[in-house]
Amino acid sequence: MAMFRKAAAAAGALLFAVSLALLGWRAEGQANGREKKEVAGDSIIYLGQERDPWRPLIRTTANLTEISSIKSSFQFRTFDPEGAIFYGDTKSGEDWFVLSLRDGFPLMQISKEEVLVSVTGGLKLNDGKWHTLEVSNEGKFVILEVDGLSGLEVGMQSKQTQEVISGELRLALGGILISKDKLIVQFEPQMDGCVREGSWLNLSIPWEAEADELWLCYQNIQPGSYFAGKGLAVFNTSAFSVDEERGFRVEIWGNFGQMDGSILSLKTSQDELLFSTAASNGTKEVVVTFRGEQVAVKSSLRRLLITFLKDLVKVLPDDEESESITLPVGAESHPGYLTTLREGHLAIGGLLGEGISGSHFLTGCLEKIQVQGKALDLDLAVKHMSVSSHSCPA
Repeated sequence: MAMFRKAAAAAGALLFAVSLALLGWRAEGQANGREKKEVAGDSIIYLGQERDPWRPLIRTTANLTEISSIKSSFQFRTFDPEGAIFYGDTKSGEDWFVLSLRDGFPLMQISKEEVLVSVTGGLKLNDGKWHTLEVSNEGKFVILEVDGLSGLEVGMQSKQTQEVISGELRLALGGILISKDKLIVQFEPQMDGCVREGSWLNLSIPWEAEADELWLCYQNIQPGSYFAGKGLAVFNTSAFSVDEERGFRVEIWGNFGQMDGSILSLKTSQDELLFSTAASNGTKEVVVTFRGEQVAVKSSLRRLLITFLKDLVKVLPDDEESESITLPVGAESHPGYLTTLREGHLAIGGLLGEGISGSHFLTGCLEKIQVQGKALDLDLAVKHMSVSSHSCPA
């Protein structure tokens, strides 16, 4: 995972590929132009919209004198194990609160009167179901309830003299308004999740969004990574361990018969397109291409294992050895080709072109992706905004 994070950070400067919206729906209060848009606090909002990953998707500000309740509640749904959900602060960010997920568990981090605390636990929330979350402040305690049951509770006491709270309170969804360096526990901020039916401190003031349009949420979802036919996700292969003796292994699960477009492509450090796999709705085939040589299999499969060894490439559909495809490398003409993969690129959902741009984009859901036996988190890739990392429409 650390290697994935490092590679994603290194590739971040290359992110600006193409940018079309995943969905054409607009949240209420939306208008054209670059001015801030007003959004109702109880709107259904998809938090994974592309932006600076730490920047909130929507935010609002209120005078503390207007607040009659110190309780907020909302419904939340995700399959994503990690990301920012809800943020609030006073004193221009001197005192702050962050609610996020880490490894699927809720994580609360709080700074108040120069005291820093964090707590995580309870039940995992990344099960794809709607959960009602309620955050409240009762005296010296901050309490998180999940579905009406006690979730997390944090008690804080400072030796400083408590001053009368005045000024402004800021709230945000999907990001934070302070430097990430102030966090006690670091986490990846991007959240492929949805929020709805928010009631924020009994405030009726609208929230603000700077995006031209806000994406809403699919009515029903299933685990996986969804590609809308508009872009791809790219990793530096230096993030993975490419071993000439043990080879390089990529495994993909899904209903290949419902996919159309390039599923996987690989480029070497010499910018050579080495390998690609594409599904066709028209021919009902999955075409495997290795250095120009093509082999097709029926698209009725649900799992595809590709193993790159120093003298051959093996493609195994659905654990059916009788259906396996073996493509010789030609060691004399291409000695040590696995070495050239160590500084190349791996793309999911498109055919790599010049640099990390792509074409022949995939439409469909990849239920699970593994590289070298480890789950691939597309939040750590350089990816197009239309790619949904952890959920697919059901």
